[in-house]
Amino acid sequence: MSAIRDVAVIVGSLRKESLNRKLANALIELVPPSLKLAIVEIGALPLYNADYDEADVPVAYTAFRERMHRATGVIFVTPEYNRSMPAPLKNALDVGSRPYGKSVWSGKPTAVVSGSPGAIGGFGANHHLRQSFVFLDMPAMQQPEAYIGGADKLFDESGRLTNESTRGFLGEFMRAYAAWLERNMPQ
Repeated sequence: MSAIRDVAVIVGSLRKESLNRKLANALIELVPPSLKLAIVEIGALPLYNADYDEADVPVAYTAFRERMHRATGVIFVTPEYNRSMPAPLKNALDVGSRPYGKSVWSGKPTAVVSGSPGAIGGFGANHHLRQSFVFLDMPAMQQPEAYIGGADKLFDESGRLTNESTRGFLGEFMRAYAAWLERNMPQ
């Protein structure tokens, strides 16, 4: 049996009742035994400023970078804001990619789940985020794609996923990611 892989889950929404946080928690429930998933919080990261790379590095930057260095892979779960990723998510990408030459992202196999109350399930954010992966040298799982539309109707009052079709799909997504992660881990 191979080692259990530590996968960081980054949620793009900071909202307390975020649909995407609920989706992330559903992924954690459906995780195959070969993976350990944990949400890595990004809300306390100050806006990226290159001056911080010279001196007075914020404690939140250091903690985030250290945590991401330990992760074997990353799953991003995000809503769509104005056909793009939310600002806190972009900020986390920037914080993790600096100082130049010391990116925490390079080579980390990744996947994206986007969710929205709308019909297209955050398609724009999902693909915009994937554009960043190219520069960040993050191999991205291509299939299955995960755009979760109508996400506002999938959870009960306690935030648990109640839609069995979506549960089945997300379970398959996690099994595919576990296999894909093993095939694409840095040597």
